[in-house]
Amino acid sequence: MNNRERLSSRLGFIMLSAGCAIGCGNVWKFPWMCGQYGGGSFMVLYFLFLAVLGLPVLTMEFSVGRAAQASPVKMYQALQKKGGHWGIFGYMCLIGNLALMAFYTVVSGWILYYFCRFLIGNTAGLGFAEMLGNPAVNVIFTAVIIAMSFVILSFDLQAGLERVTKVMMVLLLALLAVLAIHCMRLPNAAEGLRFYLVPDISKINGKVAVAAMNQAFFTLSVGIGSMAIFGSYIDKDRSLAGEAVHVIILDTFVAVIAGLIMFPACSSFHLEVTAGPSLLFDTMARVFTDMAGGRIWGSLFFLFMVFAAMSTVLGVCENILAMVRELTGLNRPKGCAVCGTGIFLLALTTALGSSLWQFHPFAPDSTWLDFWDFLVSNNILPIGSIVLALFCTGKYGWGWENFLEEANAGRGMKVKTWMKPVFSILVPAVILAVYIVGLMTFKWR
Repeated sequence: MNNRERLSSRLGFIMLSAGCAIGCGNVWKFPWMCGQYGGGSFMVLYFLFLAVLGLPVLTMEFSVGRAAQASPVKMYQALQKKGGHWGIFGYMCLIGNLALMAFYTVVSGWILYYFCRFLIGNTAGLGFAEMLGNPAVNVIFTAVIIAMSFVILSFDLQAGLERVTKVMMVLLLALLAVLAIHCMRLPNAAEGLRFYLVPDISKINGKVAVAAMNQAFFTLSVGIGSMAIFGSYIDKDRSLAGEAVHVIILDTFVAVIAGLIMFPACSSFHLEVTAGPSLLFDTMARVFTDMAGGRIWGSLFFLFMVFAAMSTVLGVCENILAMVRELTGLNRPKGCAVCGTGIFLLALTTALGSSLWQFHPFAPDSTWLDFWDFLVSNNILPIGSIVLALFCTGKYGWGWENFLEEANAGRGMKVKTWMKPVFSILVPAVILAVYIVGLMTFKWR
């Protein structure tokens, strides 16, 4: 595809890839999962899974995307050997990205709503449960997030997505540093830092391992082709293992610093860190309400959250747009209209899931959000990562030699030939084992 769009620079590629990885997974899901699964104990396994599993899978996903020069829905088909049937997994990537946006756009809308409330100083009665039960708030702010995303994506790649993401990422990192320094200087912050950073090995068990692995894949968006699309937009002047390391470092930095904001703040104001999904909305909102200058600090915090969330929404929606365009032949503006409408209709399940359209797929208090998250985090991401590893290393797929040639093209860190057992055996075996444990320990009812 000689006319395929290109990013203007290596920085653009790293910022876009990291931006897709950095999002609600880092600053909404990571802290509350860390709080629920033992703080430092969860962190140890999280870092381990990022290094042992996340880095190889991310390198493979970049490589498949760059070699195929196609969106995820066509990448397996483009690289498979004659007579292969790997193309079906491209459609699994499309389903996975749509399922992710079915709840991610709604969570992003919640964050935008909280930012607006803090910005105008109207935080009286602001609460997570009240917001969930308000259909108008959920639908309107979800629609705003989706509309903003596809307006940006309707421009060409460099003028739209790349330019906006670069600015957002710089602002995000600046806001993150200011907030972390402020929160770590609060009274009693040391207790929260101890819980967060000092591991208690006795708390490590199967459930913690499953949570840590799922979070590692969720935060990197690997397994559903979300990163492969950016691989297809870059040239071969840099090897891909090194680029994957840069993305993981930037992604992990944001997640860790988000914890340095939340846990010291919760400790300082004697609030529980095990609140689950409402940690960001109820606990942190209360922190800023009680804090001196809370309106300003709260506005900055939720502005940072908006940037983090939007960077992922833009990245994944670009992926969906590229797949739909390859399947239909639509141009960018028409593709944006189709994709935006489809994602909005799908997201209505989550937006109305706690009010007008209740659904309890698992435990009595579970919702549409839990269903979509279970589908993506517990199933499609790990299964997609196993498929990717088998495709890149197996003789019936793309093959190890082809993967190695693509991954190592250009300057930078190389994948060594002796690493084949890690990519072909260790990675899929560990993912499969943890995946099975996850299904066995999942709270079905």
